[in-house]
Order: sequence, then C-alpha cells, then structure tokens
Amino acid sequence: MEIIDSHCHIWPEKVVDKAKSYLENLLGIKMITLPTASNLLKHMNESGISKSVVSSVASRPDQVLSINNWLFSLQQERFIVFASMHPFFKGFRKELKRIQDNAYGIKFQPEFQNFYFDDELIFYIYEEIEKLQIPLLVHCGVQLNSRKNSKSSPDRILKVLNKFSSLKIIGAHMGGFLMWEESLRLLAGKNIYFDTSDSVRFMKRDLLDEFFYKHGLEKIIFGSDFPLADSKKDIEFINSLNIIDEDKEKILSGNIKKILNI
Repeated sequence: MEIIDSHCHIWPEKVVDKAKSYLENLLGIKMITLPTASNLLKHMNESGISKSVVSSVASRPDQVLSINNWLFSLQQERFIVFASMHPFFKGFRKELKRIQDNAYGIKFQPEFQNFYFDDELIFYIYEEIEKLQIPLLVHCGVQLNSRKNSKSSPDRILKVLNKFSSLKIIGAHMGGFLMWEESLRLLAGKNIYFDTSDSVRFMKRDLLDEFFYKHGLEKIIFGSDFPLADSKKDIEFINSLNIIDEDKEKILSGNIKKILNI
C-alpha cells in the first residue's frame, strides 16, 4: 500500500540548526531529528513512505521569495512542494503564478505568521488562490504553548469556507489542534479536507469515529508533522483502525493524490 505523508517541514542546511532551536524552545518539545531534506528522506525510507509534502513557512513577508527559491530548487522526485506565502506580501499575485508553475500548493501557519485566518482585510489573497485553484494547507487550532486566542480556530476557518466555497483547504490537525470537538461541530461535513497530523493518536476513539462518520473517509489524509512527530507511529495507528483496507488506502495516499492530481 502506497503511503504519502501530506504534512512535513524541512529547512535549508544553513539555517536548520537555528530553526530547530527556535521551534523547540517555542513549542516546548524535541524534534525527532534535524529537519533537513536528507534526514526526511531517511525517515521516509524507515517508515515506508513513498512521497512527502514539504514546506517551510515564511514568518515575515520578506522571507517569501528566498524560501520559495530554495523549495523550488529541491531536485527530489519524492518531494511534493507546498510553497510559502504570507498574506501581507505585496508581490503576491506574481508569486502565486510562480507557485502555480513550480509547486503543488501553499502552506499557511497563522500563529507563526501573526495573522487571523478570517481577517477580511486579507480576503483578496484567498480570492486569488481560489481563482488559481491552488490547494492551501493551513495549521488549525492552538499552539502547543498557548491555548488562548487561536488565530486559526475552527470558527475562523468556517468563516473563510463560507465566503470562498471553491477554495481547496486542507485543515491540519483534523481541523483544530486541541479543538477537535469544535472542529467536529463546525467543520465536519463541510468542503474541507482534514490531515491527521498530531491528532488521531491523541483523540478519544469515539470522537475519531464521529469524524469518520460525519466527515467521510474520502476527505481525511495522512500527515505526520515531521520533524515534530514520528510518522511510523501514525501509520501503525491508522493500520490498526477497524476500517477496511480500501479506506486505509484512501487516508494513506489515495485522497491526497486526488486533491493534487498526481
């Protein structure tokens, strides 16, 4: 059974040590390895993963071009690049065209990028992304170090979904890290995909079953959040679920292949 990890992060060698130190201090957790391209490939081989979605988030608008230049330069057929974008980057229209030509999607992290996902002042960028039909992977829910005032809570995601009905959104962490009950109530059954990262192994089993029933297994995709989590454990968990092999295949690779047309 093919496995595609739909949620991974890597950094260039020259900044990876600094990025690792910053994120570990910020989030209060230890990464499983140094998040370089070579270490990700090694982890993929150990986990039986054929391809991985890779991204690196621009915390400031001035970082967008340099990060994307590096991502676009990755000559690795096993990587599926999700480019960086910041909603306050002035050259967003030109860069979105470049992303359309060189990547499969975009990654937003509102907590790191310091914007509210439902801020109407940035709806212009959703309008352009929707027009170009570029998939958008979005961190949803709280951060590990703070449960207050989430910039990407399920209610904020829902506001954007209601305004942009054709926007292809992948809601990371089952639509709301540590806000799963709210995600189930507000987002399950809507026009959004959920990734499993940092979520399915930690949710109550009856809550996960409700997600499967209400949202549908065809809109749930496997993601690990490498290097913050070990994909092997999530794969083992998904394979242990009491669902048919066809549905496991959808989660582990089939659904993301349909979203990205690969």
